[in-house]
Amino acid sequence: MTCTFRRQLLAQLFALTTLTSTFAIPLNVFAQADNNYPSKAITLVVPNPPGGLVDTSARLVSDPLAKLTGQTVVVDNKPGGSGNLAYSNVARSAKDGYTVLVSYSGYHIANPILMDKLPWELKDLTPVGLITVATNVIAVHPSIPANTLKEFIAWAKQNPGKLNYASQGNGSVSHIGTEIFKQQTGIEMTHVPYKGSGQAIQDVLAGQVQVFITTPPSVMGHVLSGKLKALAVTGKTRHPQLPQVPTVAEAGLSGFELESWVALYVASGTPKEIVQKLSNDVKRAMEQADTKQRADAAGVEVRYLTPDATTKLLERDTANWTKAIKAANIKFD
Repeated sequence: MTCTFRRQLLAQLFALTTLTSTFAIPLNVFAQADNNYPSKAITLVVPNPPGGLVDTSARLVSDPLAKLTGQTVVVDNKPGGSGNLAYSNVARSAKDGYTVLVSYSGYHIANPILMDKLPWELKDLTPVGLITVATNVIAVHPSIPANTLKEFIAWAKQNPGKLNYASQGNGSVSHIGTEIFKQQTGIEMTHVPYKGSGQAIQDVLAGQVQVFITTPPSVMGHVLSGKLKALAVTGKTRHPQLPQVPTVAEAGLSGFELESWVALYVASGTPKEIVQKLSNDVKRAMEQADTKQRADAAGVEVRYLTPDATTKLLERDTANWTKAIKAANIKFD
């Protein structure tokens, strides 16, 4: 073999190697489905501190999910930044289905509408399914001369500007939900925002604020003791621990519904096979008799929805909230 031929052959081999390297696709460019999923612990990231609807919902699903999958399911509370810490944590996580967001409707809907700069976007998260919903209670101080929702609406219309309503803060479910209630009924009430339910309840009990639409645990004891009047619950069904309180539809107000919901999400780009497997396992976990018993005791309703149905729910509520937020000119604190 001549030197010239050898040099030509080596040059051709080098060119071929370079071309192959140029068009080689790294193995980690596309998320690969785990045929044995789940094969390790699953982490449920909760955007709230322990206690309350979201944390309770996470713990309702974690135990039966662990038993069904044979893997540990860890509940990791990451409060902060109005939920954005947990949301961005999951949005940036590995696309493998092992880091799961326990999403709260108040954050998932309101934050993208009210906040200009978020560390996450809606497109960063893909739904696994809805797991729970919680109704709200329309509670009023006993000084209000109304014992039914119809009587309250009629009295409020005859006395514009005399009512104040409490919320857990600007942009909260209680704030936006009450604004939707006002817009649909045509009544006037002045918003008094609080940082959480504690001080709000005290002022409602004292009569300084007369109306509070909030979750049942916040007012249930006061309703049962007669310190507050519950006019209606805002969900599809009556609350198991307040069976004497009608739904808004039963009380004569059609078209108004306010439910806080909790759903599971993973990082977008997670293989569809993993999302579907996890969704199926979650459905089975929420259908367990023990899960429903624990949910009833906590005042939470188990309601599973598929990923597609969860997306439609988010779209519907986002449209309603956007309309209410713009009409009331709500700004985030």
